[in-house]
Amino acid sequence: MKLGVVHNATELVDLIHQVGLLPLLDSGIRGYSAEELVDYDCRYVVYDDGWDWPLWKWKGPITTEGGVVYGKFFDKKAGFIAREWWPDFFNWRRATHPAPSPGSIEETIVMTLQEHGSLITRELRSACGFTGTNMRSRFDGYVTRMQMACRIVTQDFVYPRDKHGHEYGWGWALLTTPEQLIGKENCQCPRSPEESRERLLQHLGSVLPRATEAQLMKLIK
Repeated sequence: MKLGVVHNATELVDLIHQVGLLPLLDSGIRGYSAEELVDYDCRYVVYDDGWDWPLWKWKGPITTEGGVVYGKFFDKKAGFIAREWWPDFFNWRRATHPAPSPGSIEETIVMTLQEHGSLITRELRSACGFTGTNMRSRFDGYVTRMQMACRIVTQDFVYPRDKHGHEYGWGWALLTTPEQLIGKENCQCPRSPEESRERLLQHLGSVLPRATEAQLMKLIK
């Protein structure tokens, strides 16, 4: 994959649909991340009075309008999955990541999202009762595991506004379930989990011919 080929959000959407799965940041495979594939002008830069990162700002519009699913899917790191590949990815992950146990914290988190539709992380944390000292990192760990299991995804990003009405900061992820985001029918797959795994590996192998089998498995495990 050639570095610096993406110059705007539209081109990144096209690339995501071409490769099927694309981590946002370092994937462990050289050149295989949105961060590495965007033009240098679109990467993170710090100024005296702030920062700019076009790639970071593209996440929201791509997630809501690009026909992709976004979440922490790759070794607990964020990335994009084209919707045409989502059923197979969803099928394999759900089969290899156990469903939340009845009465567990994970079940409470998912059920809370199902009840409310979508919540930013801090609202979800509060609704689940994680309001004590040092609860934030522990709660985030549960949410990340549920994203790896394809039970929680990002619907959009919400930004605070300054007194002039301008958005600022890194933004908050607006979380939901994949079934609520794209519909249960778009999460169904006609193949067995093992068939989905092989289909994913064959496709990724064609996209990343120099990657090892272990590297490819790490992307989907």
